[in-house]
Amino acid sequence: MSYLFTSESVSEGHPDKVADQISDALIDNFLAFDPESKVACETLVTTGQVILAGEVKSKTYLDVQKIARDVINKIGYTKAEYMFDGSSCGVLSAIHEQSPDINQGVDRKTKEEQGAGDQGMMFGYATVETDNYMPLALDIAHAILLELAAIRRENSDIKYLRPDAKSQVTLEYGDDNQPVRIDAIVVSTQHDDFDEEAKMLAKIREDIIGILIPRVKSKYPKYGHFFNDDIVYHINPTGKFVIGGPHGDTGLTGRKIIVDTYGGKGAHGGGAFSGKDPSKVDRSAAYATRHIAKNLVAAGLADEILVQVSYAIGVAKPMGIYVNTYGTAKVKLTDGQIAEKVESLFDMTPYAIETRFKLRNPIYSETAAYGHFGKEPQTVTKTFTLPDGSAKTFEVELFTWEKLDYVDKVKAAFGL
Repeated sequence: MSYLFTSESVSEGHPDKVADQISDALIDNFLAFDPESKVACETLVTTGQVILAGEVKSKTYLDVQKIARDVINKIGYTKAEYMFDGSSCGVLSAIHEQSPDINQGVDRKTKEEQGAGDQGMMFGYATVETDNYMPLALDIAHAILLELAAIRRENSDIKYLRPDAKSQVTLEYGDDNQPVRIDAIVVSTQHDDFDEEAKMLAKIREDIIGILIPRVKSKYPKYGHFFNDDIVYHINPTGKFVIGGPHGDTGLTGRKIIVDTYGGKGAHGGGAFSGKDPSKVDRSAAYATRHIAKNLVAAGLADEILVQVSYAIGVAKPMGIYVNTYGTAKVKLTDGQIAEKVESLFDMTPYAIETRFKLRNPIYSETAAYGHFGKEPQTVTKTFTLPDGSAKTFEVELFTWEKLDYVDKVKAAFGL
């Protein structure tokens, strides 16, 4: 029997994502000047105000106000009429030193013995639905907002766009659990004020359906056949959306964890990513389980895989690894037997994860909008500046957990 499944995404100007990007910019700056920094940074953004709070153990000193302002301006909140802009907003820092009670569970005599920064369970997921092994509804939802942001920055085809936006994509699946078509698309975008609301709504609808959607289709041709004439479009369904961003809704770090991961597919352990250094397994182990799931699916072990790992605070060895192939496994092994082989292939101690994916580099700002998974691994050059004017330039690898570098090992282990 056919069914519908929906995923959403939010833009970099969404208040929660503004908070995530500030928190991850702080992480990158701390790691740039002290790779051993331990950081848990939360951000709150509201009308004209940014509040930073959290725990830090680091040898470096940062101008956290400037870092926050730079992020806000880069996103596009640069006008006083938005009631939140990088040049004029207040930035209050309540960051303090990390508790030694927590730190003693992480730092050990040798780095290899490093314990998990907290208890909890983390999930990774992969599917053959897309070339990047991500769920299709989420991938399209991200694609819509990435293209909308590109149009906003071009300021050519659509001139009235403001940074805050959300999208939602509903797919119809067939009896074989394969996506058939897009059933509905929701796009809500913040915009400049118009003289007449009726004309405004008609213009935005016309531009989204007539300009944005064709650009998404042309830029992502692999999705083209899912678009059809029967799609139900809900464009700014509440009407006027002038008041938005942190002025319209308070933003907090870590409130978009499903957007950050798999759009509701698979599972989520409940821990947010942004603002956390890699000793926090909420982040690092979620990256590692995605890496496992993606390499298993890419190796042909199954069409869809969910991987869970769990930890006790201060303990290096995971409590256990769980694998669910949803009945799509191509080998004559139970999911439990697959999990045993996975445990022998992938070292999931916190230090091994940090080193395998080079997680003590300043690589996190790029993860803080449009999802932490499904992006192409790449090497980039980044420069960071201290309050005294001294700067450091790095060549770093982004999205190392998206590499398919274990496919051959998986094939050998499972006889594929």
